[in-house]
Amino acid sequence: MNNLEDRTLRQGVVDELEFDPSVDASGIGVIASDGIVTLNGHVASFAEKTAAEDAARRVRGVRAIVQEIEVRYPANKKTADDQIAKRALDILRWNAVLPRHDIDVTVSDGWVTLEGEVGWHYERRTAEDAVKQLGGVQGVINNITVKPRLSPGDVQKQIEAALKRSAAVEAAGIHVRVIDTGKVRIEGHVRTWQEHDIVARAAWSAPGVRVVEDRLTIA
Repeated sequence: MNNLEDRTLRQGVVDELEFDPSVDASGIGVIASDGIVTLNGHVASFAEKTAAEDAARRVRGVRAIVQEIEVRYPANKKTADDQIAKRALDILRWNAVLPRHDIDVTVSDGWVTLEGEVGWHYERRTAEDAVKQLGGVQGVINNITVKPRLSPGDVQKQIEAALKRSAAVEAAGIHVRVIDTGKVRIEGHVRTWQEHDIVARAAWSAPGVRVVEDRLTIA
């Protein structure tokens, strides 16, 4: 990209951040270079930090994101680790999607570590998304594992069938390979980040998938 393209991309990200009601863009800086966007500065919660990254990813032309935003809670709003841990356990227990008693929580200096075993990737992601919303959280380390339930061949067939059903994806240009139980490699070319996310979501949605090796390129 040339300097004009970099400036245009940067402005697009800035505009998207200001447009998103879940983000206070006043403390966020944006740098764009050759399709790589760096976000820096500070926000008031971890949920806002992830929302800012999601907003930047929605902008056409963004190929990669470097996340350097800090979470800064006001001194009078800091939450003790034991309080965060209790709230995290409560919110996980209240969520009907998640298996009961299968997820453990550890908190250190505001960083929440999740451990345990689930049957689907969406359960793993649901647990992380729930904890991200809690006040006082500086970050989330998701060590929850997904226990495989199908053979590699069945997993590949399910993913390929999901891609063929999608009207937004050129399935013929996507190659799916199950390297071993629970690990999937996706390769090929997509046109947009939205199409990329649809393909990745299809891979993650198959039961037992614990790792997706993403080799997709955006043309």
